[in-house]
Amino acid sequence: MNQFGFVRVAALSPEIRVADPDFNKASILAAVRQAAGAGAAVIVLPELCLTGYTCGDLFLQDTLLAGAEQALLYLAKETEPLQALVFVGLPVRARSGALYNCAAVLNRGRVLHLIPKTHIPNYSEFYELRHFSPAQADLEDTADIGGEEVPVKAGVLLRCREWPQLTVAAEICEDLWVASPPSSGYALAGAAVICNLSASDETIGKAEYRRSLVCGQSAKTLSAYVYADAGEGESTTDLVFSGHCMVAENGVLLNECPPFSDQTVLADVDLQHLWQERRRMNTFSQRERPMQEVPFSIAFAPLSLQRKIDPAPFVPADEEMRVSRCERILAMQAAGLKKRLSHAHAKHAVVGLSGGLDSTLALLVMTKAYDALSWPREDIIAVTMPCFGTTGRTYQNACQLARELGVTLKEINICETVTQHLKDIGHDFSHDVAFENAQARERTQVLMDVSNQYGGLVVGTGDLSELALGWATYNGDHMSMYGVNGSVPKTLIRYLVDYCAQTAKQERLRTVLLDILDTPVSPELLPPQNGQIAQKTEELVGPYELHDFFLYHMLRFSEEPRKILYLAERAFGGLYSREVLLHWLKTFYRRFFSQQFKRSCLPDGPKVGSVTLSPRGDWRMPSDACAELWLKQTEALE
Repeated sequence: MNQFGFVRVAALSPEIRVADPDFNKASILAAVRQAAGAGAAVIVLPELCLTGYTCGDLFLQDTLLAGAEQALLYLAKETEPLQALVFVGLPVRARSGALYNCAAVLNRGRVLHLIPKTHIPNYSEFYELRHFSPAQADLEDTADIGGEEVPVKAGVLLRCREWPQLTVAAEICEDLWVASPPSSGYALAGAAVICNLSASDETIGKAEYRRSLVCGQSAKTLSAYVYADAGEGESTTDLVFSGHCMVAENGVLLNECPPFSDQTVLADVDLQHLWQERRRMNTFSQRERPMQEVPFSIAFAPLSLQRKIDPAPFVPADEEMRVSRCERILAMQAAGLKKRLSHAHAKHAVVGLSGGLDSTLALLVMTKAYDALSWPREDIIAVTMPCFGTTGRTYQNACQLARELGVTLKEINICETVTQHLKDIGHDFSHDVAFENAQARERTQVLMDVSNQYGGLVVGTGDLSELALGWATYNGDHMSMYGVNGSVPKTLIRYLVDYCAQTAKQERLRTVLLDILDTPVSPELLPPQNGQIAQKTEELVGPYELHDFFLYHMLRFSEEPRKILYLAERAFGGLYSREVLLHWLKTFYRRFFSQQFKRSCLPDGPKVGSVTLSPRGDWRMPSDACAELWLKQTEALE
């Protein structure tokens, strides 16, 4: 475990021999020691691995059962020095006379508990009811293991004395495949790590389904799900076992070994994140009746995180998934705008076209909405409004984009209007905030008036990253009649525009989109220098890739500043120093808190991802909330 709530878990599938507990205990012990040596605090082995799952009627032989119990005692003794909770599968003779398929829980040299399988399959290739009894919900049995009475009972939680957030439960193979898995109740009762000791034979298509079950159950239970599958050494008389081990966390597959690869699977699960998610999702808090808790102990050593931290959490790393994400987001944006246009009976839509990324994406979405409505694109009015900071590059790109998309282009130069306005208010034309914002507000006024002139709607272009930082002029580009980009972060907008460029049928459209992508992000409110953009946003407020990373972890997972910095150091190692990361993290918190008033009165717009700042949706925050606690924590990190 480390200070930020990460715990390493392991799923193992060591080589075994059928009906040979002596060989199996040695193989299992070697694998467990290796996993514990790698820092694993929770170690899971397959179902019935001390004997082999495929023993058949040999399970009715006392010789095999006694051998399995002796092997279990050996493992308990030999694993005593290990700082881990170990789950190992074996058949267990109970005091009642029943034979159970159990997960034995080992810790500090003791067999703490025996968890019997609840759902016993007896269909197709499975005939377990021939040998094993199912767990009874309200019945506690016992077993004599080396002269000690050990409880045999399902429905228990194992809680770590040293760190109570590490709560663990176990189910066995088929328990996951039923309509109501025991793990659902375990999670509602407080288990954050679910272990599954499995012997799932391999058939065509089963690995994909098994993976979807593990990921899906981890998502439904807001848990880390550790799945260990039987593999090398099981009988191949009628079946083949692949040792398909996996670890998933809240729907995300953290690690797996491909079937038939016989690899140890290690993963660092973020328990702090899981508990935060459970607090956030109030529907999860409907608790089941309290379950018996079994304490265990681990003297945690410092954990050096091995988990990969994605530096671009809004952007899928997999190209195929990224393309699919882009297609879906564009469709959602267009669907939202389509509904709004239809409801408002607005045949015209107006957008301010600057030649930058945001307005480009907004216009692309508008054309998709109009195409879906079978409305002529000529009814889209793109207004370019050159002023003091406009460069030839962005101006030409705006005009070319409008032409290639077949929309109506209006050019309204606002230099004279803004100049007169600045004179009217007695401004000295210094390049201050009033000088910049006068241009943004004049542009918004023009767009609103043009939309009234044509009976249309102004479509907003501002994105999620700008809203988080307050990088918008209040009642300027901050305002519109429908904001299609409001929940799309800047890092993702680049990929959306690039996707449109790569799929464009016209070469000239592709060319202009690629040049827009290559243009520095800028509000262009200050005069150019030698014809080049003088005002580059990321030099002023910081890299958007960092701010999007901060925003994602703050909003999506409610992470505190010290953990966000820790994650950022691992995500951006080699790109940014700790000092640079901390500098921009402070900037993020200062701006995020001070600029909430702009987000409190945002126009409508579609939610497209799990992070959004709509005051009517995911984010409710007073405009005068203090940032002191967050800033003090960042200052303490210096």
